[in-house]
Amino acid sequence: MVLGLTRRSALLATGGLLAAPRLANAQATRVRMTLDWAFQAPNAFALVAREKGYFREAGLDVTVDRGQGSGGVPVALAGGAYDIGYADLNPAIRFMAENPDRGIVAVAVLHDRSPLCAIVRADGPIRTPKDLEGKRLAAPEFDAGRQLFPAFAKAAGVDASKVAFLSVTPALREPMLVRREADGVTGFVTTSALALKGIGLGLNQQRTMMYYDHGLDLYGGAILTTRAYIERNPNAVRGMTAALTKAFIETVRNGQEMLDILKRVEPLTDVALERERHELNVEKVIMSANVRANGLSSVDPARLQTGIRQVEEAYSIAPRLQGAQIYTADFLPPAEARRI
Repeated sequence: MVLGLTRRSALLATGGLLAAPRLANAQATRVRMTLDWAFQAPNAFALVAREKGYFREAGLDVTVDRGQGSGGVPVALAGGAYDIGYADLNPAIRFMAENPDRGIVAVAVLHDRSPLCAIVRADGPIRTPKDLEGKRLAAPEFDAGRQLFPAFAKAAGVDASKVAFLSVTPALREPMLVRREADGVTGFVTTSALALKGIGLGLNQQRTMMYYDHGLDLYGGAILTTRAYIERNPNAVRGMTAALTKAFIETVRNGQEMLDILKRVEPLTDVALERERHELNVEKVIMSANVRANGLSSVDPARLQTGIRQVEEAYSIAPRLQGAQIYTADFLPPAEARRI
């Protein structure tokens, strides 16, 4: 149960679990949604839900805006600029650990694994995380892979003090590795791996170290809102979660339909690139053994709590956040509707 709900709204929140609510004989509820980044394959499921009428069927009138990075989504939700957001869960964990009174909560976790990784050249001397000691990694200072590198290093047995970071803009990160001006980069696999390929370093020329393969087993993309918004609109939250989950599963099952919608909404889309990004996202981030067995948003409380502690340690925050503060399963569709 979400902390801070009144008894009345909590009862509303736990009713009607068999289907997304249709707000019959009532005006559609307006919902403002922000994504994590520009319209791309990993977040295009929200466009699928809009274009195929899933929001409308749930009695919702939803606007979907691009974002400026996962770190900005909890800030926008807490400030009231948006009602629902989609973003990587870990910046939201940091935000809540630093601002426990702001009430950010995930109502579904769509990425069972984090896309965070370090990438080096396959023809170089770095073969394991331990080999990063004494080397230089390029990344922007705000890069999540860089900010969580201390947690990755601790989990992987790396002395982080022996790894030097080169502060660069996002546009310069991958070229630094291609030009051998850096020994590696940190970032999202769905971003950096394809950016490197686009400038001449093919996927077979890269050695990718996924953080989750080396002990930093974090969750990834999630549907976020606030406890205050849940208090006011429990049915809207349930409707959004059901519609987005349905659309998300359809993008995994039928990537071509998602790409067609993405191209229609964003005409400048490079369809070939986004197809590859989608396939990489499904392989590396979405289709874990847990999801295959149990479906989407089958969150393990112990794993979530461990991840929270790792994020807090990475940002030098005293342990304080509990899993129940950042995640609730109360608004999920039934288990059979979350199976891929």
